[in-house]
Amino acid sequence: MTLSLVIAESALELVPQSLARHPSVRASARREGKRPREILLDNSWHYAAMKGLEDEVRRGRPDLVHFALLEATSVPLYTEGMLAVYVHTAGNRVIRVGGGVRLPRSYHRFAGLMEKLLLEGSIMAGENMLLKVEKLDLKGLIQKIDAERTIGLSTAGSPSTCEGVASRMDGDTCLVVGGFQKGHFSESARALFGESYTVGGRPLESHVVLARILYEYEKTVM
Repeated sequence: MTLSLVIAESALELVPQSLARHPSVRASARREGKRPREILLDNSWHYAAMKGLEDEVRRGRPDLVHFALLEATSVPLYTEGMLAVYVHTAGNRVIRVGGGVRLPRSYHRFAGLMEKLLLEGSIMAGENMLLKVEKLDLKGLIQKIDAERTIGLSTAGSPSTCEGVASRMDGDTCLVVGGFQKGHFSESARALFGESYTVGGRPLESHVVLARILYEYEKTVM
């Protein structure tokens, strides 16, 4: 029995070429001692630059991905090798998190790690792969995981509870949560879900929902 977690359509990307010359981007790149195209797009620093950017409300929030990854890689399911973790970005790149990875708890260090990963393609520790990125869309990733069941968590899904969703995660399951701040999954993403649920009765950030569902799931398998 395997549980695969996909943090999908995530607001994690390097600054796009179209914004590289904006003053706010150039200023933050200078602070980091890097080129504009070598830093993460971050709404906290690049709000002015992002005005009018396509799908701007769903981009530039790498901190949300950080929260979700810290949650996923801190639970017993992951440390016991029972949880595979992936990040799918809006630019159709997929990050595979290796086993036993301890991600930086400091956001600044996390951002630097993601910048290095997206530029170089992988992060290794000796012979061990810690993080790897490849060009792959969400459909390709879901097909590659090849789970018996794919469950999406979305405010547009059917009402349920964390316990109810966890009870559906029998056999090989792929659980998909959003890695963006506002809005819903794209239509192409929703079409990949065999089942879709909303929990809690109100909008909750992905890492909060994730913590609750993983806890309920752990009670059934550990």
